[in-house]
Amino acid sequence: MIVDAVSVVPEVFGPYMDASILGRARRAGVFEFRAHDLRRWTHDRHRTVDDAPFGGGPGMLMKPAPVFECVRELAGEGAAPRTVFFSPAGRTFTEDVARELAAEERLLFVCGRYEGMDERCYTLADDVLSLGDYVLTGGELACMAVTDAVVRLLPGALGDERSAQEESFSDGLLEYAQYTRPASFEGMDVPGVLLSGDHARVDAWRRRDALVRTARRRPDLLASAPITDEERAFLVESGLLSG
Repeated sequence: MIVDAVSVVPEVFGPYMDASILGRARRAGVFEFRAHDLRRWTHDRHRTVDDAPFGGGPGMLMKPAPVFECVRELAGEGAAPRTVFFSPAGRTFTEDVARELAAEERLLFVCGRYEGMDERCYTLADDVLSLGDYVLTGGELACMAVTDAVVRLLPGALGDERSAQEESFSDGLLEYAQYTRPASFEGMDVPGVLLSGDHARVDAWRRRDALVRTARRRPDLLASAPITDEERAFLVESGLLSG
């Protein structure tokens, strides 16, 4: 996969994209990440990318001309990308959306700044995403978060492919609780079943714990999670779900 990111501060991507899982995945050729400075597509001596909004108001908006020129040039190089913008008005980014993006050959992320972009810029987008109901200084953090979530799903990105399959939201539920050594710490003990060596019992405990954690922390997920009638009955009997 090729990931292109357009920003007025492209230098912010380097440290994160070179570290940990993403860094290893890049070096292994799982994906290629390229950051582009939007100012490269400006034509005045000040390399201006923003201007005051029509109608007045605080702050500055990103001008359409550099964005259009940039996206059109990059999109014409190689495989056609799925072009993604970020905005609080976009659809909420979820694990399902990450899977959609992971199926693409190439992604082109356009990161806004200031008070946002001229509305006409969004006509270039194949998708507009939001991380949630809050506002960031720019789209770069959103871009890194989305890239991280997508790359983890690519074959070869993780040392153990089961990691991506068993994490939170992979089956519609939050992930079960996990523990490591020591088995007892400050009076808190690891559940005995996890020390039993009985894989069937461990799997059953993990599934039930995922159900309980989801019911307690994100009950909204249960409406669409693939749970059995027996599991639903268990949650009802436990007072974690209404009958």
